[in-house]
Amino acid sequence: MTIQDSATQSSAIAVSSVTRTGTVLAALGVLSFSFSLPATVWALDGFGPWSATGVRGVLAGLLAAACLFGARVPVPGRQHWPGLLTVAAGCAIGFPLLSTLALQTSTTAHSAVVIGMLPLATAAASAALTGRRPSRAFWTAAGAGALAVAAFTLQQNHGLPTLGDAYLFGALLVCAAGYAQGGRLASHMPGWQVIAWGVVAALPVSALVTAFALPAEPVQLTGKAVVGMAYIAAVSQFGGFVMWYRGMAVIGVPKASQIQLAQPLITLVWSVLLLGEELSPLTPVAALIVLGCIAVTQRVRS
Repeated sequence: MTIQDSATQSSAIAVSSVTRTGTVLAALGVLSFSFSLPATVWALDGFGPWSATGVRGVLAGLLAAACLFGARVPVPGRQHWPGLLTVAAGCAIGFPLLSTLALQTSTTAHSAVVIGMLPLATAAASAALTGRRPSRAFWTAAGAGALAVAAFTLQQNHGLPTLGDAYLFGALLVCAAGYAQGGRLASHMPGWQVIAWGVVAALPVSALVTAFALPAEPVQLTGKAVVGMAYIAAVSQFGGFVMWYRGMAVIGVPKASQIQLAQPLITLVWSVLLLGEELSPLTPVAALIVLGCIAVTQRVRS
């Protein structure tokens, strides 16, 4: 073996190791997000939908501000703020509010349909944003996975489109934009700083919503409400994004987004174990289809 061959092999091994690390980080982000809807249901045990959205945003913003201050992170350059404001509007305000409103009329399992379509929407938003076009095989696998998850979650509920579905569709659009912009920014700054500045930028809106909502919506600090609120503030709106955006930066937004195809199925498991909802016998079949689609999207060139 020549020195050049050895160097090439070492470089390939290093790239493979980095890719695995990025995939693991993205998967951990998906796992943390999978509990967001059940945790929101718990939070709604003691908070109204508007106060739950405002309080989680305030708590996440204060936590992020403390981390930024403690690490003495400088304010991002002007060129990054349009993307950060998109992250704030989509991931820190729009998706939390719209998904919480949807849970007023939809079950956790039904609401998971938005997660089933989110990976495809995120990949499309990223392609529009960066101009990079994944391969036809990627789009075929991503579309098949999205359709499988959507069909499965809708079959679970035998439901027709409702007002809750309108909220979920809006949540899908704004979150896909926030994911795509956040993944792009994570290539220029650490992922935790992307979401930290995003939730800090959303802090004035979150504080205003909280100030108006708390007097109008009675609050009962039950055990479930406190645990649910703590989770959606610290993990769903901040900690989970640290791993998620870092994974996106390493393996790319399109591939990372497709790992999220597994999220609705994991959410369904949580809904059965923690919320007492029933699990369909078709779950294993849907899981195998989704895992196959994820495998394809991770192997094809994007």
